[in-house]
Amino acid sequence: MKKYVFILVAVLFALSAHAQTGLKKVYNEEINPLEQIDQALAAARSEGKYVICQVGGNWCPWCLKFADFIENDTTISRVLDENFEYIHVNYNPRKAGSELQQQQAAALMTRLNNCGRFGFPVFVVLDAEGKVLHIQDSSFLEEGQCYNQEKVLRFFTNWTPKAVSRL
Repeated sequence: MKKYVFILVAVLFALSAHAQTGLKKVYNEEINPLEQIDQALAAARSEGKYVICQVGGNWCPWCLKFADFIENDTTISRVLDENFEYIHVNYNPRKAGSELQQQQAAALMTRLNNCGRFGFPVFVVLDAEGKVLHIQDSSFLEEGQCYNQEKVLRFFTNWTPKAVSRL
C-alpha cells in the first residue's frame, strides 16, 4: 500500500512540475533587481516612457501566466512597447538565497513601497525618475484561470505617460 501511495505522490508531483514548466521562465534570478530597475529607468528617460516592474518569480505560476498572456496578445504588447520599459523583477519572498540576495530583496521592497503586500505578481508603475506612481494588485486583472484583456488594457492605458500627464 505504501508503495502505491508513493507512486501516486510521485506522479502527481511530476504532473505539477510539468504543468509549470510549460510556461517560459521570464525572471532572471542572477541579476541585482535594483540595478535592473536603474537600467530600465535610464532607458525610460531617454525614450519618454515609464517603467512597469512585474514583481514575482519563476516560482510563481500566475507570474508566468501573465508574462505568457501579454506576450501572446498583440494589442497589449503594442501598448507596452509604445509606453513602457517593461521588466520582470525577480523577488523571492522566502528567506532563501545568500545574505546579499536577502538584503537586495528587502531593499527592493523598500524601494517599491512594499508592493509584496498585494501578492504576486504585482505591478509597480514608476515614472522616469523612479517615483512609484501606482501599485497594481494582479487579482483585479484576473478572470477564471487567466487574465482579462479588457481589464489589463485598462490598467496599462490608464498609466501611460500621456494619460498621467493629463491629471
